[in-house]
Amino acid sequence: MTIRYEINPPRVIQDGILSHKQVKGLLGKVEKRIISASKYCNGIHLTDSVLGVPRISPITTGAIIRNDGVKLDITASLRVRDRNITALTQSVYDAVLLGLDGLLILKGDEPPAGPKDSKLIPSEVVKHFTKQGFGKNLDFFLSLSAHPNFDKIQKKIDAEPTGFVTQVIQDPVQVHRIVDELKPQGFKIIPCVMIPSVKNANSAKMVGIDFAQYEEIVLDFIKEIHKSAKDILITSPNDSKAALKVLSQIKELKGK
Repeated sequence: MTIRYEINPPRVIQDGILSHKQVKGLLGKVEKRIISASKYCNGIHLTDSVLGVPRISPITTGAIIRNDGVKLDITASLRVRDRNITALTQSVYDAVLLGLDGLLILKGDEPPAGPKDSKLIPSEVVKHFTKQGFGKNLDFFLSLSAHPNFDKIQKKIDAEPTGFVTQVIQDPVQVHRIVDELKPQGFKIIPCVMIPSVKNANSAKMVGIDFAQYEEIVLDFIKEIHKSAKDILITSPNDSKAALKVLSQIKELKGK
């Protein structure tokens, strides 16, 4: 069973291009967060330029963490919106060579500037790489709505990913439904839960999540979801302290 913690790599542009020293400093802070989280979780997921804002590559960040000797399952998101198949192939090879465990292939948010869409479809990209044999060295995941219409996701199923990472969950029933439908077909299910806090309120609003549904019972909420899926991804985009507090409270789930 796996408890994963999602982390955004540092931005590379903040009121101008950052210097090498500044980037190293920001990466150092991320490394400290991951080391702190590793006491309570056994997986880290690194995002890929959320909201289309350029950030340090999650694959590079994952490799640095791996080289530091942190023994965690390391997965990373890989956007297809602003990459062609050649660039994606390079990234997949990098993930294999640098020792990552899996990739979540997703469309990605529209960037604020530059080309808006490569027209690549995540499920077709996963099918392409699994047919080439990369699935022997990497787990490939696709994203899934918290309340999917199973009649309309056949292309994702046919792509034969290792499993699916859900959008943010706000009711355990959503997870039970997905698990009952897809786990018997051999897919891993990784439900995503956002930690309720004032600092995360704007992020929750953006994805249509109402913290009131579970903020008073957050530990029971997480435990029920983890029990159903045997896996969970904790996200707390603007409040690392709240995330570490909750992770420390659910550490007994590890290994059960």
